[in-house]
Amino acid sequence: MAEKAFDPLLQFEVQTLVPIKLGGFDASFTNSSLFMVLAVASATVFLVGSMSRRALVPGRWQSMAELSYELVANMVRDNVGHEGRQYFPFIFTLFMFIMFANALGLLPFGLVGLHGFTVTSHIIVTFALALVVFIGVTIVGIVKHGFRFFTFFVPKGVPLAMMPLLVPIEVLSYLARPVTLSLRLFANMMAGHTMLAVFGTFVVLLGVAGIAPFLTIVLLMALEVMIAMLQAYVFTILTCLYLNDALHLH
Repeated sequence: MAEKAFDPLLQFEVQTLVPIKLGGFDASFTNSSLFMVLAVASATVFLVGSMSRRALVPGRWQSMAELSYELVANMVRDNVGHEGRQYFPFIFTLFMFIMFANALGLLPFGLVGLHGFTVTSHIIVTFALALVVFIGVTIVGIVKHGFRFFTFFVPKGVPLAMMPLLVPIEVLSYLARPVTLSLRLFANMMAGHTMLAVFGTFVVLLGVAGIAPFLTIVLLMALEVMIAMLQAYVFTILTCLYLNDALHLH
């Protein structure tokens, strides 16, 4: 048991909280499900609560909500243009969910008897998010341009003789988008949390001698907070770029 307690990968284990069987399908409510619900609930409370007492001179809570809104709004405007406004609710929701999911995984839930869990450290979650984005922007492109959408895979100004080589490369590059988008978020979150667990274990085992290394853990935690916010930004801005490609075919 002692070895398992110090296993840095134990934090990624999906555990069943409420067993639910629907025929032959396992629909159990897990710790992953719980933290997804917590991420949605936290984002909702943050946004609704910050706007419940709107003021001309905003307080800290309202300022943070407005900054989040402006960040995504500017991201959509700069990378998609005027046509991207109608997709802003989805992109903003995506950004807030990923940001809160990342942030919740950094909180010390062990203090209240609950094991922390980062849903974005699982490839199945990040791939599902990336697949929704990929399918969504592809549908948008086809609906807007019809069959002309497939000219996106034909580079302009390329000699006809090069087309049999370049078109498959463009198609593979396009199909790889959900994979690269999901791997980037998953790998960063999993690597960061594993690193914190490993260094944290060393500090605990060192006892009193671990006071100095503990300062390093604090710095690493600050770095991980920055990475959590940055990864939400990167995932969202790449979504905007993919949407821009679908709308403008470039």
